[in-house]
Amino acid sequence: MEDEKTAQSPEPRTFEDLGVSEALRAAVEALGWEEPTPIQVKSIPTGLAGRDLVGIAQTGTGKTGAFMLPALERIETGGGLQVLVLCPTRELAQQVCDDTEALAMGTQIRAASIYGGVAYEPQLTALKEGYEVITATPGRFLDHLGQGRVNLKNVRTFVLDEADRMLDMGFRPQIEGVLREIPRKRQTMLFSATMPHGVHDLASRITNDAVWVEAAPSGTKAEGITELVYSVKPEMKPDLLLRLLEDPAWVQVLIFTRTKAGADALKARLDREGIRTEALHSNLRMAHRTRALERFAQKKVRVLVATDIAQRGLDVEGISHVVNYDVPKDPEDYTHRIGRTARAGAVGTAVTFLAAADLGAFKSLTYHIGRDLERIHLPEFDYAGTPQAVSSVSPTRGRHSRSPTGMGSRDADDLTEEELADLLKP
Repeated sequence: MEDEKTAQSPEPRTFEDLGVSEALRAAVEALGWEEPTPIQVKSIPTGLAGRDLVGIAQTGTGKTGAFMLPALERIETGGGLQVLVLCPTRELAQQVCDDTEALAMGTQIRAASIYGGVAYEPQLTALKEGYEVITATPGRFLDHLGQGRVNLKNVRTFVLDEADRMLDMGFRPQIEGVLREIPRKRQTMLFSATMPHGVHDLASRITNDAVWVEAAPSGTKAEGITELVYSVKPEMKPDLLLRLLEDPAWVQVLIFTRTKAGADALKARLDREGIRTEALHSNLRMAHRTRALERFAQKKVRVLVATDIAQRGLDVEGISHVVNYDVPKDPEDYTHRIGRTARAGAVGTAVTFLAAADLGAFKSLTYHIGRDLERIHLPEFDYAGTPQAVSSVSPTRGRHSRSPTGMGSRDADDLTEEELADLLKP
């Protein structure tokens, strides 16, 4: 972004060095945040100065702290709604609200989340009493706004979180509707994992002399994540998953499926095998989704099977493994999914199931993220068929040795379409 102002990359420093007040530092310490993340280092001073900000950062990099800490510092208690955060999903809106309440511990700042699928009464109370921070999905918030229930005159900080996701979900008209109503004199902060043309245009238009910061290039994975890919026949995916779940190291497992029906079917299979499992997708009522997340976070269930509704905004400690049961169609989604593990300095493993039909999407994925992914071939599950054509590996070790000669020395993914078709013949 040659024409934008880009913040310099300072050396790591403490929250005190960044200008965070003692009261908020106590909350940060209680949350176990030992030092600021790169996006927080680059964003907090700009936010505290009241400057507009455009942040490009992957999920799990500490974005909420990057915008909420400076926003909380500028709040006048009892001044009504002053910080408005729009999020693409209910789960993310609730997560940002929960983080805000934790950061505001020891202050009189109140926060509430507003989204559809739940009762209006608590939301009406928060709006009527003038809670200082509101985190919301665009649709339900615009509904309240249209009914004259929201007083926006004191809003001084406006945040768009996961802006790329919001535009992908078709929320541009609702965002524009909110923008028409909030004060022109405000601080605007926009955060996005990617910067496609639509988001770039929006960011340039709604901010004023913004500082642009970037924590990591698109496709960068968090430290501590081991990435593995298992070649598998589609019909063998459940059996391969059950084999992997035999490993006691698979303590807390988040599985992403492409469809809601697929999530339900996999949950039913795991339930029959005696594995405690919950499902999470948009066809479920909000109360059910909240319960599923709570049970998973509290480790009352070992496995959560979800659609991409959970790839952003789900912040659960201790997820040991993330499984891409289906290769993501959008390469960007891969980084968001695997970012659910190895959070807050922990380590984790990301596993992807690769069927023959997904080879094109997988090639696009590896090109996009700019790195090869270790592929594991287990003869009894592999789409390439015979032990002579594949490598032998322990499912828990992640290392393999290739056949020294012939076609068996080649990765099945490197075969021509004709050779692959021959291997896949019954």
